[in-house]
Amino acid sequence: MNVPLPPIVSAQEWEAARLQLRDKEKEVTRAHDALAAERRRMPRMEVDKAYRFEGPDGPVSLLDLFEGRRQLIVYRFFYEPGVSGWPERGCPGCSMMADQVAHLSHLNARGVTYARVSRAPQESIQRLKSEMGWDGPWYTLTDDFDADFGVDEWHGTNAFLRDGDRVFRTYFVNHRGDEALGSTWSYLDLSALGRQEEWEDSPEGYPQSKPYQWWRRHDEYVADIDPWEGSLDEKIAAAQEHVRATTGASTEAPTGASAGASTGAPAGPSTGAWSGAPTGASTGDTSGAA
Repeated sequence: MNVPLPPIVSAQEWEAARLQLRDKEKEVTRAHDALAAERRRMPRMEVDKAYRFEGPDGPVSLLDLFEGRRQLIVYRFFYEPGVSGWPERGCPGCSMMADQVAHLSHLNARGVTYARVSRAPQESIQRLKSEMGWDGPWYTLTDDFDADFGVDEWHGTNAFLRDGDRVFRTYFVNHRGDEALGSTWSYLDLSALGRQEEWEDSPEGYPQSKPYQWWRRHDEYVADIDPWEGSLDEKIAAAQEHVRATTGASTEAPTGASAGASTGAPAGPSTGAWSGAPTGASTGDTSGAA
């Protein structure tokens, strides 16, 4: 490869350089957590217009898009006449975004519904979903919802919160803010209630539970299977002891991992730690900055 690459160094020098970058990465993670905390305190905007969409079973309202859950995330996918590849394909960038969205059962478990909206008719949408292997609800726009919520000319993601039959817009990202989305954590951090875990800095009264406690394999939520069998702390300790006994690796979490010890955030996995270690906060930029 004929490009100027960084120098080759010893293992010790490489590790020293990695630790320097890790400290900077921790700063970014803490800043991301602080931004998400501010987002949870943002004022809400009530949606008082009666938007209508077309779903696979007929007309639906914005309230219907929640599917009974309290929170809703809506991604504007460009699939319509005039878009590159129409009608066989959707927008290349939007398609890439669709490929990286995590299994929706994890969002649903936190009371969040994820949906896409486009101008294409339902027949085309359902065919494309099937061909591309994409899951999740996908609706046809029938009015000026896209113009009213900043997604008539470019892709973007809107977050909403429901209080009974009242709907509120709580956040919006586009451009590079959309790039970092896709993981369960990125969407929860964008939502009004956040991850709903005890370590988060959220307003008093927000629903919260222990990290791990609500986590499931994606097919266990509906079946109401508890992989921890009511013994979360004991199982984590046993798994860490297994790693120590079989590999000799330390399972001690790095100091300040995720949001840092001062915030009570779950620590990120240490080198050689068992695969179930908490992932901590995402370091993605969802600020919407270009």
